Amino acid sequence: MSNKEVQDFTRKLEAGLQLAEKRMLEEKALHDETIVVSSQAGKFEYISAREVLATY
Repeated sequence: MSNKEVQDFTRKLEAGLQLAEKRMLEEKALHDETIVVSSQAGKFEYISAREVLATY
């Protein structure tokens, strides 16, 4: 693969991952569920999917 092909593939992969993440958040928000995220201190936090989606 050329450098341009790798860059195009990477861009498409990142766009797909962002779309999947947004859809997951929308589905969890629909069911009023929470998600688990890691804080900068390395601790796990439970946050409402609606809250995360509002800032997405």
